[in-house]
Parts: sequence; C-alpha cells; structure tokens
Amino acid sequence: MHDLLREYKETWKGLNAAYEARRASAEAGNEEAMAERQIIGEMRGEVEWIIEWLETGRRPGNRRGAERQAAYQREKLMDPVKMQAYIARSTAGSPANLTEWEMQQIEEALCVLSARERECYQLAHGECFSHSQIAELLGISKSSVDTHIKRAQQKISERVLNSLFLVG
Repeated sequence: MHDLLREYKETWKGLNAAYEARRASAEAGNEEAMAERQIIGEMRGEVEWIIEWLETGRRPGNRRGAERQAAYQREKLMDPVKMQAYIARSTAGSPANLTEWEMQQIEEALCVLSARERECYQLAHGECFSHSQIAELLGISKSSVDTHIKRAQQKISERVLNSLFLVG
C-alpha cells in the first residue's frame, strides 16, 4: 500500500511539472497548450483525490468513514420489496405480490408496534419516504421519526426472534 501511495505521489509531481511547463504557452494563447494543460489539470485532480483516499482510508469529502455510518449498520428486518407489496396490497400479476402466509407474517411482526411507530415504519419502509418527508407529513420532528423507526425496528427484531409464527 505504501508503494502504491509513493507511486501516486511521484505521478502527481510529474503532472505538476508538466502542468507548469505548459503555463507560458497557454498564457501566450496557444490553443493546443491550453487544451493539454486542462487535461493535465484534470488528471492532477484525480490523482490528488486518490492520494487523499489512500492516506485517510476514507472517501474524500465524507465527514465520517463507512465504519461509523448508520446505513452500513442497519439491519434489514424485512425484504423491502415485500414490505412495499404489503403496503400497496396489489393484486395485479406482479412477482412482488405476497401470499396469504407472507401477509400474515408481516402483520404478526407489525402487531407489536404502537400506532405512531407503525405509521412511521410503514411510511419509511413501505412507501419509501425519507425521514424528513415523514416528519413533514405527520407534523412531528425528524428526530421523533428517527426514534419511532428505531423503536419499531427493535420491536420487530425481538418479535422475529421470539415468535414461532415468523419462522420460515
């Protein structure tokens, strides 16, 4: 990894030298030198981006690394397509249609939720609304929506682990 980083830094130095070498020609109005300088500048930016990623171990521009982002840690309790089919209650010939057994399993998992938790959970996972949109729709704060959905996920997770009805 260190060798790769060293090679990228050497490449970056070479690109800087080539970029500066075309400065005088580009300032004199030479179209070819201006085009070359622009291409070299883009290459230089890409190499800088790669160097930053290699040095920090994180994608440049992200404030937090993947190890700290909740999206990578969230547990998918139900298949999102099935949850959406449950909410839509579609009877068309879609492959996402649920059997009666699957509908009962989802209802069993959701029965432990309070009315507000269920509403938030269904809007988030069944209707695919963002937490901000849900907050606006229900007239509550985004942090309340976050809390309701987190509690709903915990309750559903416990229900799935402890219910024989939800096996298989």
